[in-house]
Amino acid sequence: MAVKLITKSLNHLFIFNYSNEISDMKIIITGAAGFLGQRLAKAILNSSLIFDELLLVDIVMPSDPGKDDRVNCMQVDLAEEIVAKKIITAETTIVFHLAAVVSSHAEKDFDLGWKVNLDITRQLLEACRHQDTNIKFVFASSFAVYGGKLPAMVNETIAVTPHSSYGAQKAIGELLVNDYTRKKFIDGRVLRLPTICVRPGRPNQAASSFVSSIIREPINGEPAICPVSPTLEVLLSSPDTVIQNIIKAATLDSAAFGDWRTVNLPGITVTVQQMLDSLERITGKATVERVQFKPDASINTIVSSWPGKVDNTNALELGFNVDSDFDQFIIQFIHHNKQ
Repeated sequence: MAVKLITKSLNHLFIFNYSNEISDMKIIITGAAGFLGQRLAKAILNSSLIFDELLLVDIVMPSDPGKDDRVNCMQVDLAEEIVAKKIITAETTIVFHLAAVVSSHAEKDFDLGWKVNLDITRQLLEACRHQDTNIKFVFASSFAVYGGKLPAMVNETIAVTPHSSYGAQKAIGELLVNDYTRKKFIDGRVLRLPTICVRPGRPNQAASSFVSSIIREPINGEPAICPVSPTLEVLLSSPDTVIQNIIKAATLDSAAFGDWRTVNLPGITVTVQQMLDSLERITGKATVERVQFKPDASINTIVSSWPGKVDNTNALELGFNVDSDFDQFIIQFIHHNKQ
């Protein structure tokens, strides 16, 4: 392995351990300590992607999900401009940019949201631009870029009018990736991710966190609070399907995207009540009884501004995958929970 980077501060960022071999192809994942980053790293190690180094980057130290010699982990703050310029090198072939401050957190901490969700994105794009190697840049966006009065079903041609700081930050990030691609600085791919369900772990500050917690906690024998109406429609994708689609985006030929690189990833639409019906069908009535409805106006305002239905036509034609039904989400979670 050409470079081993394990660091906690910028003072030690550039103490490299060299061997005689020079790495030819490097893949970078930002936000790699998170659930999605870890799942993506593991999937890449088991994929057909060709690389010499998989660099996992986050503000907390990521772990190596595959115990693979090609994996290097770095704990560093990407908000420090010098970092992006140093980790993105001439050997970099793909950047999966997942690092973000989630929706409710970005709404509460305005400055942090813009710093992480916009400034870091721009710094990474600039670092890619100055390598002049047409790096594939896969940007994880969100359906939160939509807002306000929307048609019954959205597609990529609907104007984005975000009703949250997080949505605005993601929308601007999308425009940046598309413009840097137009200028041939990068080979960009923008993926609007549906809400991912069921996430393991504990609830986070995402406004959509309840979508996972009302399934995860009851299955684990714990109570859960649902802050929205049972009739609310949510657009969902399972973790396995999202990971497949993120990797698919990196393998597609550039010409497949056309002039505009933004894709609404496929999702299925279910109401909260339908989610609970699936939970009862698979795990029993006692499990569902652990869910209590306690309305939260701030959460409801954010999530109800997001689209509930998406036209999957474009994404499916490009070869992206979509889940079949919500029962499979629960079965998938139970399967992974046992591992």
